[in-house]
Amino acid sequence: MKLNVLVLPGDGIGTEVTAEALKVLRETASLYGHQLVLSEGLLGGVAIHQTGMPFPDETRKLALEADATIMGAVGLPEFDNAPPEKRPERGLLEIRKALEVFANLRPVRSYKALLNSSPLKNHLVDGADMIIVRELTGGLYYGTPRGISGNGNEERAVNTMVYTRREIERVSHVAFQLARKRRKKVTSVDKSNVLENSQLWRKVVVEVASGYGDVQLDHLLVDNCAMQLVLSPKRFDVVLTENLFGDILSDEGAVLAGSIGMLPSASLGDKRPSGASVGLYEPVHGSAPDIAGQGKANPLGAIGSVAAMLEYSFGLTDEARAIYEATEEILNSGKVTADLKPEGKPASTAEVGDAVAKALSAYKAANSK
Repeated sequence: MKLNVLVLPGDGIGTEVTAEALKVLRETASLYGHQLVLSEGLLGGVAIHQTGMPFPDETRKLALEADATIMGAVGLPEFDNAPPEKRPERGLLEIRKALEVFANLRPVRSYKALLNSSPLKNHLVDGADMIIVRELTGGLYYGTPRGISGNGNEERAVNTMVYTRREIERVSHVAFQLARKRRKKVTSVDKSNVLENSQLWRKVVVEVASGYGDVQLDHLLVDNCAMQLVLSPKRFDVVLTENLFGDILSDEGAVLAGSIGMLPSASLGDKRPSGASVGLYEPVHGSAPDIAGQGKANPLGAIGSVAAMLEYSFGLTDEARAIYEATEEILNSGKVTADLKPEGKPASTAEVGDAVAKALSAYKAANSK
């Protein structure tokens, strides 16, 4: 298969973890006989430095032409006080909007080798395996009116949470279709006791659920869900929620995996004429400029994002499974970065990438006999 992929390394440790993800992607393409066509663009702080904009027109063009995009994190402290349109994070919002990727999938699972890395008790974490499906193009992050106005005691800020029936329906279908391939349970998360927006959310989700009689649906208020994620994480299979709630809950899920550096994500839109599902793939973690350039960053979230790209955008489930298996082998070996609290000397970012690529090659050879 021809894999037409745009690479946006981003800022801080984004460039480092993306390099290791590409190392694994190239190894996978070589082992399985795929043609890999890579292009590279600018996004975030590096784009502001070079073009004055966080999402340049050339990057927009490349993203619309690619079948899938791999991203590093964006964000730099020097832009913390910049106006919203000149912040690196605006580039992230704009590329999501440009590609119309409306469903963000964030798998969260525990690994036997990392149980002691989680601050939660082992018996709570062991066996946790969920996907958080976050609506990505609506809600507070995109609603209007928005902005800051007035002066003195009259200065005020406004953000607007807006959802349409269509937006809720399409992301709900993604969640229910995923659940059919897993343990057939969807937990919809809202704040319907006080928000009219959430009341519409719950109403539409219930209507969509009527078409999936084989999938169990339950509802949780977002504050209760945040508590249950740490008290009883194994109860969850597919968690469906809106943009802001999903942003917060999926980062909370990092405590189950042992480190936020473990978490990949996939943002999906509709299919392209090529048959590939439009996809934007990135690790959940931020740009961590305090450790950038030191070889300390955990690349496994970025490598997992490559596996997700192969699975969701290109339908290459065998290749994705090979990366997942290689990753678990490396975790079991203890050759991991410092955030995962290894017993011996921590491995560097590049050493972990090399180890996964080597394990991938061994896995392919063992399963080709």
